[in-house]
Amino acid sequence: MTSEFLNPEKTLNEIEIQQDMIAADFGCGSGGWVLPLAKILEDGKIYAVDVLEEPLSALRSKADSQGFSNIETILSDIENSSKISDESCDLILITNLLFEVEDKEAVLKEAKKVLKSEGEILVVDWKKQAGGFGPQKQERISADQVKKIAEQLDLKLKKEFDAGGYHYALLFQKS
Repeated sequence: MTSEFLNPEKTLNEIEIQQDMIAADFGCGSGGWVLPLAKILEDGKIYAVDVLEEPLSALRSKADSQGFSNIETILSDIENSSKISDESCDLILITNLLFEVEDKEAVLKEAKKVLKSEGEILVVDWKKQAGGFGPQKQERISADQVKKIAEQLDLKLKKEFDAGGYHYALLFQKS
């Protein structure tokens, strides 16, 4: 197992992304995934959703300073609603979020709801066995647990890969 840390650019290169896609980043924080994705989605749009205003404000500043006009920030609690229109997105990112939320199924349900048919959800989270960094082991959700929730929601696992030494990545598709 490599000890390489999570690299959003490298992870995003593992999936097929078209320049004109509409994407959403659930739990975007200050934009660690949004900004690399905005570079790829030259003709697309990204909804950056977070429950806290402070990281969204920081993201807006970074996006402005880097000249991005394809990012829309949304203040919302993903477990209740993303405030994104149903069936409007091609790609949803759920990165380092599931270990933090109470209702993991609600987050995946919301992702499925806003996805277009054939749209994809990229889940990246902490490996259970990755020690030394990140949240406590009991807070982490295993790839198998995520796959089980996704299967119950009729999401098809399209790809599974390591996202550095401490994270797994799962790509699901809505049928």
